[in-house]
Amino acid sequence: MDMFLPSVPLIAQSLGSSPGAAQHSVTTYLLGLAIGQLIWGPVSDRYGRKPVLLAGLGLFLASSVCGAAADTVQEVVLLRFAQGAGMSSGPVVARSIVRDLYAREQAAHLLARMMAVFGVVPVAAPLLGGQAVALGGWPAVFWLFAAIALVMLAAVGLGLQETAPAERPSIAPARIAASYALLFGDTRFRASLATMLLAQLGIIAFVSSSSLAMAQALHLTPTAFSLLFAAIMLGQITGGITGSRLVARLGIGRMVRLGAALTLAGGLLLAALALAGVPHWSAVVLPMILYLFGCSFMIPNATAAALSPFPAMAGAASSLLGAMPFGLGALVSTALSGAFDGTTRPMALTIAMFGSLAFLSERFFFRKINHG
Repeated sequence: MDMFLPSVPLIAQSLGSSPGAAQHSVTTYLLGLAIGQLIWGPVSDRYGRKPVLLAGLGLFLASSVCGAAADTVQEVVLLRFAQGAGMSSGPVVARSIVRDLYAREQAAHLLARMMAVFGVVPVAAPLLGGQAVALGGWPAVFWLFAAIALVMLAAVGLGLQETAPAERPSIAPARIAASYALLFGDTRFRASLATMLLAQLGIIAFVSSSSLAMAQALHLTPTAFSLLFAAIMLGQITGGITGSRLVARLGIGRMVRLGAALTLAGGLLLAALALAGVPHWSAVVLPMILYLFGCSFMIPNATAAALSPFPAMAGAASSLLGAMPFGLGALVSTALSGAFDGTTRPMALTIAMFGSLAFLSERFFFRKINHG
């Protein structure tokens, strides 16, 4: 998604569409990520992690090649949905593998390290996307996606070992529905999901709308936006590394508590500067670094708390943890597209709202089940 963002304004211009219509390609990608994760998780519980990941990467490769040849914005929007559905296999299988191997603080440690590594991708991806657009236009981004998909297929095919438990549950719809009902009925899962979900929605609000908001409000070129976006992701990288080192000492509960406070502070600062009309890139970059730093404490630890009680349903639990943020994120992206007013205010106020709600969720729900 991060690599694609620099091409959004150019897709609108090249294919004769409005910026809002091109922005729907971000929304459909989020929908694909949400719907795909609901499917891949239970299927990976039944057939294994490796076959599911190979199938998802194959879908991503095919939709990327087709995307490069798209003639209309409508085709791009539909193919971005297919890309999202394919790539959704990655996060759901990654979380499932972590739960196959570890639980509680050990899982939180590894998830935090993964979040730090994932943070490197948003640093490099907008830069690569911006350069691809500069050299070959927006179709070059889809060709770059296809090349990455080929590399990932080779890496998974040759290097990934199967970790799914020997006992494989049925994937009959009734069985899957019962698994989801069991998860939603568990207070530990609901409290953990709500806390991480609200924090992630703030991140999605930024990622889905930052390209248009910062480019128009702050008059940034695609290259300048890519550099600033990369700087913001440093908050996620440093937060993930720091959190992975602290969790064994502080425990999951205290890590989520600290992360919620930092996320709240970042969101409120962002909104205050936007409402004050500060016309400088630092008014977005610095608060978002703080917000992502806090999220890197909160999200991995809340994820570990949600997954740990359900070793036999790691795929299904991982599906819900991934599908909910992206499903609701698609609605947030759509709302922000309609609310865009040429400033950063709608984006900033939305992020502040989700940061505040995440803080309240930790305070009144998560803390009751995690006292460490």
